[in-house]
Amino acid sequence: QVQLVESGGGLVQSGGSLRLSCAASGLTSSDTAMAYAMGWFRRAPGKEREFVAVISGSGIVAYYEDSVKGRFTISIDNAKKTVYLQMNSLNPEDTAVYYCAFLTGAAQRMRTTQAPDYWGQGTQVTVSS
Repeated sequence: QVQLVESGGGLVQSGGSLRLSCAASGLTSSDTAMAYAMGWFRRAPGKEREFVAVISGSGIVAYYEDSVKGRFTISIDNAKKTVYLQMNSLNPEDTAVYYCAFLTGAAQRMRTTQAPDYWGQGTQVTVSS
């Protein structure tokens, strides 16, 4: 059974930084034998869940949602199957529950379909003004 466990959320003031982590466990050889990607989505209060960032398992390819470009950086430790999201210059509009995601396939597909194979439970990020 695949589990994605997020950590690192919390309360931060506007302009501050947070680093989210997500560790994947229970992956089978079929999940990782081909290309895979891990990424982040978020759901703000009263809004639909939206794509934030995705990175290929190799760490070579990454995509970002426009509003976080230049402020957020996604990275991955392939050996640990752990993805990170460094969030800088946070503002109240970044307040949301952040969800980790895993997809067997190209990173581009997670961005375009927004339908990963597995989801984490989510971690709350709150940015105060």
